[in-house]
Amino acid sequence: MNPEGTGPLWQGRLGDGPAEELWEFTASLPFDIRLAADDVQGSLAHVQMLGEVGLLDSEERESIESALREVARELAAEVFVFAPTDEDIHTAVERRVTEIAGPAGAKLHTGRSRNDQVALDLRLYLRREGRRVAEAVHALQEVLVRRAEEAGDAALPGYTHLQRAQPVLLAHHLLAHFWALARDVDRWRDALARADVSPLGAGALAGSSLPIDPVISAEALGFSSTFDNSLDAVSDRDFVAEALFVLALTQVHLSRLGEEIVLWSSEEFGFLHLADEHATGSSMLPQKKNPDTAELTRGRTGRLIGNLTGLLATLKGLPLAYNRDLQDDKEPLFDSLDSCRLALKALTGLLDTAAFDTARMAAAADDEMAVATDLAEYLVGRGFPFVRRTPSSGISYVGRSRRMWRSPSSQVPMSDYPARRSSSARAPESGVARPRRGGAGSRGEATRRRGGTTRVTAGVAGGVTRRGRPLAVSFYDRDSLEVAPELLNKVLESTIGGVEVRVRVVEVEAYRGSHDPASHAYRGRPHGTPRCSGRPAASTSISRTGCTGAPTSCVTHPAPDMLFSCGRRLR
Repeated sequence: MNPEGTGPLWQGRLGDGPAEELWEFTASLPFDIRLAADDVQGSLAHVQMLGEVGLLDSEERESIESALREVARELAAEVFVFAPTDEDIHTAVERRVTEIAGPAGAKLHTGRSRNDQVALDLRLYLRREGRRVAEAVHALQEVLVRRAEEAGDAALPGYTHLQRAQPVLLAHHLLAHFWALARDVDRWRDALARADVSPLGAGALAGSSLPIDPVISAEALGFSSTFDNSLDAVSDRDFVAEALFVLALTQVHLSRLGEEIVLWSSEEFGFLHLADEHATGSSMLPQKKNPDTAELTRGRTGRLIGNLTGLLATLKGLPLAYNRDLQDDKEPLFDSLDSCRLALKALTGLLDTAAFDTARMAAAADDEMAVATDLAEYLVGRGFPFVRRTPSSGISYVGRSRRMWRSPSSQVPMSDYPARRSSSARAPESGVARPRRGGAGSRGEATRRRGGTTRVTAGVAGGVTRRGRPLAVSFYDRDSLEVAPELLNKVLESTIGGVEVRVRVVEVEAYRGSHDPASHAYRGRPHGTPRCSGRPAASTSISRTGCTGAPTSCVTHPAPDMLFSCGRRLR
């Protein structure tokens, strides 16, 4: 307090009281009131230190400590009466202590500045509230683990670019979010460790000439260390910026989870059904069931990112040591802590009660295109390069007639295409390169002139006839290198080795680089040679239990049907 006992602590230097507009603009009590408990705790530790070093006698110390405990009770009971001159929570507490303890209460500020005091309060507050957020993260992780265990073998499509990519387990998907949150907990551990430093004793910027001992107060408050440099102690807000970063990144992870909840709970996906208590309705559309929790989690992420960037912009131009700009470090921290903790709690309840439609997920995961990568890796195991950026051969995969895959008309018996061989159909060994053949002016001839080669593998047993001419056992003509179009995307049924199998014919394109006129990467073409966008690569079949035909090794895949891949030249 000033000598007259009214007004802010700093008014003693000035003759007139602050203007009303100055007071309204600079007062921080409306938001830093939440530091009240931490301010009392820090003041008790400071009084303990003053007593141990002899700056307070035992009676003064007891009187001030008793007054501080009374202030703590009033604040907790919400009966504390703030005065119009209370600029901030620190002023309010010291004023009330002086009212209760009398002249001894005025000694509470001995050897202390509001600069190190507010830095101390904020570190105490963050140490407590940061742990609460980390605990909320753990609670969400526990729900994710439990729901993953309950999911069992349930599968759904994994996505890249929001396009179905490969089947994955629902448990695997849920635990991906678990591990992202685990990193957030690690970041909290690191951030709180760096915040665990007591600045008390740094004073306004250069400590105090009084015989204070910062170690005593630091140990009383449970800090692991004290400041090393007083200028840095009062001006450092790295711990706030780091906490805001952890909060923003945690919220980003929650936003990604929230976005999936929005998608999965839509009619288009239908993977997840929200419990009524964690959904909202529409004032005009009675059929609606809205995932507002997930949407608000996603929407508020921008605010937390803004809080981080705002503080960094504030800090970037501040000279040492304390500047009043640092008063604006609290509101973004408070807002981010509140928002992230509430989002964690809300999403935890939502996921705890949501119902997964595993049948809908399984139907979406049962997509023949999802085995493309398994096929590619199988061929790699047979000696084909997965990607080659040289003129020699490589493999790439395309699906051109996906619309036919689920049509009932695509089911045809393999017996309709009896296996027949002709002198024109030759089956070279797997991975053996040979020149392509063709008439004058054909692609084969053009490639032969340029020294091109193709790689093929032996196919499964069975054959087809196209235009009255027998094709090779691998379902494509090795002279024209074409597949009968009526077979593409068909499911062929047959008995092989006494086992009934179903085989689907899928297009595969061989990529040989820009030097191959038949390649989709071809940059030019000879005169009279039609441009071509694909060549056959290989043929094989893959099933849950193994492979049939020429291949001797296979991979397992959850799809019950066998997959047969072949290629054709595209005109």
